[in-house]
Formats: sequence, structure tokens, C-alpha cells
Amino acid sequence: MIPAPPPNKARLAWLVQAGSGLLLLLLLCLHLIANHFVVPGGLQGYADVVRYLSNPLILTLEMTFLVAVTGHAALGVRAILLDLGLSQRAGRNVSLVIGALSVVAVAYGAWLTSRVIGGLR
Repeated sequence: MIPAPPPNKARLAWLVQAGSGLLLLLLLCLHLIANHFVVPGGLQGYADVVRYLSNPLILTLEMTFLVAVTGHAALGVRAILLDLGLSQRAGRNVSLVIGALSVVAVAYGAWLTSRVIGGLR
């Protein structure tokens, strides 16, 4: 029996993106149910959102949703740009820039969420 080839970075990135896509489906369903289907009228007011996000389980789910969406989108943009046939150096720079932008986006989302919970003081 021939051993399977070791996974390379592109295969790993694809698997992570596919996994994050499945995670997104689950988290999106939970998000829609909690934010729109259970709430009278289909929308929450500001006080409802603050109360909702003050629950540690909900906050963890919403932050996981943020990380999954950002990571999934970043891997998709990275794949598209790398498919353009960039040089190895340019590809590495694209990966670094997209990674840095993703960290900034998640940090901003976490900061904004903490501000909402704290009352936007």
C-alpha cells in the first residue's frame, strides 16, 4: 500500500476553509434563530442586544462566529489572489497582509462588542 502524501499548505488551507464553512452554517443558524426567529417582531432593540451579549455562552458563540466568518473570508481572498500565479515572495506577502487584516478585523469586532456590552461609554 502506498502511503498518502503529506498535506501541503494549500491543502491544509482548503481543509480549514471547508471546515470553517461548515462551522459557519451551524453558527449562522444559531445566530438567526436567537436574533430573529425567537425575538418578538424579528428584531432586537439595543437593550435586548446588550442583555443578549452579556450571556457568556452567547458572547462565545458570537465571537466564534466573528472569527469563523473572518477566517473563511480571508482564506477565500487569499486563495483567489494566489491563483493569479504570484511569485513565492508576493504570495507570502499576500498571506501576511491578509493575516494581519484578519487579526485587526477580529480585534475591532471584539472591541466593538465590548463597547456595546459596556454601554458605548
